[in-house]
Amino acid sequence: MTGPVRRLRALPIRARLSLLVAAAVAFAVAAVSVTCWFIVQGKWYGEIDDDLRYGNVRVSLQEIQSTLANCTTEVTDGSVPLGPRTRPYLQLVKADGDYCVFGNSAGSVPVDGGDVEAAKNPDGPLHFSSAKDTNGKPVRTMAVPLTDGVALLVALPLDDTQNTLKELALLLLLVSGIGVVGAGAAGLAVARAGLRPVDELTEAVEHVARTEDLTIRIPVDQDSEDEVARLSHSFNSMTSALASSRELQQQLIADAGHELRTPLTSLRTNIELLTRSEETGRPLPEADRKALLASVKAQMTELAALIGDLQELSRPDTGQHPGRAQVVAFHHSVESALRRARLRGPELTITADVRPWYVRAEPSALERAVVNVLDNAVKFSPGSGTIEVRLADGALTVRDHGPGIPADELPHVFDRFWRSPGARALPGSGLGLSIVARTVQQAGGRVSLGPAEGGGTVATILLPGAPEPPPEVP
Repeated sequence: MTGPVRRLRALPIRARLSLLVAAAVAFAVAAVSVTCWFIVQGKWYGEIDDDLRYGNVRVSLQEIQSTLANCTTEVTDGSVPLGPRTRPYLQLVKADGDYCVFGNSAGSVPVDGGDVEAAKNPDGPLHFSSAKDTNGKPVRTMAVPLTDGVALLVALPLDDTQNTLKELALLLLLVSGIGVVGAGAAGLAVARAGLRPVDELTEAVEHVARTEDLTIRIPVDQDSEDEVARLSHSFNSMTSALASSRELQQQLIADAGHELRTPLTSLRTNIELLTRSEETGRPLPEADRKALLASVKAQMTELAALIGDLQELSRPDTGQHPGRAQVVAFHHSVESALRRARLRGPELTITADVRPWYVRAEPSALERAVVNVLDNAVKFSPGSGTIEVRLADGALTVRDHGPGIPADELPHVFDRFWRSPGARALPGSGLGLSIVARTVQQAGGRVSLGPAEGGGTVATILLPGAPEPPPEVP
């Protein structure tokens, strides 16, 4: 059984569909044909039984007595009319199983148990059966109880009926064969028409695999809701997503290369200057040397920060990592970020109103996001300025009193590597707010940046959570 199944699975889908359709039609046609044949057979046998029951056979008592007196199994020539038929089989059956043939009978029939039972029971029903005469020809018999111990057996030949049934069987077999072949051809045509979209999809997939061209799309009937249309929609959506991902990847590589080039160029220039001064034996003045080393250190710090940001953004953007996400005290992350922000902007006044709030997020990523928001506020705050931080009911707001962000630049503040033209001279990679947006979205929250009343900018982070820790958190 395993071999045929494997061979069937090895066939193309069209061939399998055609075979399955042909097999289903063959089964249905066979069932109908066999049922039809048995119904016709039963109908014709019923008509023969009616001929036997209501026929014009007349047997007198004298003939019965004569037949019993001169009991013989030999057949003599004669004729007794029975409607349109002639020469019925006539014989008497005894209770002991012997039988006597009438002199005008068309032949003799071997006795079966039902005939003997009819002879034994004079009040019993008529007994009908199909048998073969002593010459092997098919007949239909009827045993009629007469007196105790004797029954009259009447039989009619079935040659014509069985020949007709054989012809009907051949006709049904021929029609069934034609129907199965036609069903197989129709199934193949339907399979080809139905699988044409699948062929297009296969060609598209092979084209993408061969050329890596993600711009290909499969035409889809927008009003269609069948499985093939859904598959085509899914394929088009997948190729669109892959094309977008590739474009973003290429853009990320290009932007990263551009951003890395600046600190690397500066580092190379400063290091070449230091090397040349050592090789020529003309050391730089101490003040210039310290400034140069400080510049190298700053560039290395900026480069390390950029690489860290790139590593953060290189992680798959598919939600929180199940092993990293946990219940986090958001207020603790904010307080830790505030301590770091005060060190980076010691001349600034940072006020804080932080209330307890627990969220589910990655602790390090969440703290990094808050640090990035505070660093942004520190960077754009004027000297001796004020930064106002407030956390209440899951809403963290960070307000600075800097120059603010022009309205036409607000839609781009969370784009990767985007930097305001007025801030390009300041340190930074343009990835901080992108990381903030990504982290907040992974935690199921929202982040926004907009102008504050009275000038400056206000950043808002909304995270779902609760003011009390869940029971599993100590």
